[in-house]
Amino acid sequence: LARGDNPTGTPLATWVLQARFDEVLVFANERLAQMSSGRYELVRVDQEAGQRGRRQGLGLAVTDHLGRSRDPRTLSGGETFYVSLALALALADVVSAESGGVSLDTLFIDEGFGTLDPQTLQDVLAELGRLQEGGRTVGIVSHVAELRRQIPDRIEVRRRETGSTVRTTATYDAP
Repeated sequence: LARGDNPTGTPLATWVLQARFDEVLVFANERLAQMSSGRYELVRVDQEAGQRGRRQGLGLAVTDHLGRSRDPRTLSGGETFYVSLALALALADVVSAESGGVSLDTLFIDEGFGTLDPQTLQDVLAELGRLQEGGRTVGIVSHVAELRRQIPDRIEVRRRETGSTVRTTATYDAP
């Protein structure tokens, strides 16, 4: 049975990975629902479109609640960004939930914000705000001007002919 001599032909290791992946997708879909205004949901599929080989049962599809299931490769740059962000946050959630209290309290996101339309940017920032309210530190590396306007605590690095300059901006809420 452990080698896959069973009705589904699934080795034990693959079965365990499928179960873990399903757990990650539960957390990812909670975040993705917020970031996509309920439009997208991730589902595990036996075989991704156009893929062959040993990844049986570990494929991913995107349910678009506007009408159809999609291959993840058909997502736009912005959609890919927030689906990837939802998966990364979900993996951190699963690790934290099962690590005996060890939490991943700091997250850095390097770019991707420039691919988001204004409403989706607000949805993603709201989700990151919820992370901060929950005690996590979120660092963003970006060139998007709208982020400078909305994020009060930041480090700005500016390139000059004579070298780079660094400016910090921080707010302080007195207790």
